[in-house]
Amino acid sequence: MQLLLTALKFMKFDKPKSIGALFGVIISIFLVGQQTGIFTFLTNAMCYFVRVNDGYIWVTDNKTENVNALAPIDIRLGFEMESLPHVLKAHQFVLASGAARFVDGTAAGLSVVGVELPEFNGIQQNIFNDGGPQDLISDGAVSIDFFDSKALGNPKKGDYFEINNKQVRIAALTKGARSFGGGLISYTTIDRARFLGNISKSKTSAFLVEVDDVNKMQDVVHSINANIPGVKAWMPEDFKNQTIITVLKSSGIAFSFGTLIIFALLSGFIIIGLTLYSAAIDRIKDYGTLKAIGATNAFIRKLILMQAILYAIVGYLIGYTLIEGFRNGIANAGTLFSFSPIIKLSFFIITALISISGTLFAIRRIAKLEPASVFRN
Repeated sequence: MQLLLTALKFMKFDKPKSIGALFGVIISIFLVGQQTGIFTFLTNAMCYFVRVNDGYIWVTDNKTENVNALAPIDIRLGFEMESLPHVLKAHQFVLASGAARFVDGTAAGLSVVGVELPEFNGIQQNIFNDGGPQDLISDGAVSIDFFDSKALGNPKKGDYFEINNKQVRIAALTKGARSFGGGLISYTTIDRARFLGNISKSKTSAFLVEVDDVNKMQDVVHSINANIPGVKAWMPEDFKNQTIITVLKSSGIAFSFGTLIIFALLSGFIIIGLTLYSAAIDRIKDYGTLKAIGATNAFIRKLILMQAILYAIVGYLIGYTLIEGFRNGIANAGTLFSFSPIIKLSFFIITALISISGTLFAIRRIAKLEPASVFRN
């Protein structure tokens, strides 16, 4: 307790430098959290279709490594899969690209997702904001996402527009269907997706294989890969990770965000380090007096580290509050992400490391201080 009170007195004595060190912690953890959040959103968008359909084995063309770039495969292969042990059904999943044009002249790229009736496999549960999957059955019915409406001239449910020069109708609105690259996601029936995307009725983009026992999924994956040529079966987690790796390798996103995070950490380390070092120099006589009256180097180290820990705790609380404000703010524009408890703990550990590492300059300087020097003119 005495150590804590002494640390607080040192921090209170020089408020400008204490605020400067605290600011360094806050800005550093905010920038790390901001970039981590956007990177999380982007990686989630990269593998969106797999992430929201992780209860199925994914079967694709044997050269496919990215769910956003699926090659057509023969639908007859699905019947072969259904003959294998533990396979309940191989649901067809069609992903077609399209160009959307709205009545006000707005145009946008669009991914048309076709799913089978009546199960609607391939559509994320609770994704609909207005309407539901059953509304996609009627003639020309498709969905668009709530977050895309503003950029598209605010079309309403019931409005008509064109996909690849073919008229369709907005029958439902989703909320949070986000694909990588900013393109829209539009759900519809599998036959309509083939029609809009000019895909043969004998082809599908992938199969979502439903099994009778989730513990047998890996066995079914091996069975499909061993018995059915021309395709590759994936465990959903493997396909998701491979998609992310493939996109990151080709885009340079990991390098860009990694660089920004490193600079955020370095800026925090330098700001805190220089601020605490400057504060230590200004208080050199006080530290020298403590040593002269019997304080050991270990006590001085603990005193400086206690100040760093206090900066870390307060800085984390303020910094994470700002991160949450940022997260909620951009969520209104459709940039959706969340942090797991492990990531939140990582943010605090990073904050503590930045603060404690920044004290090394001050500790090294004070450790070399001779107590008698404070009494010299």
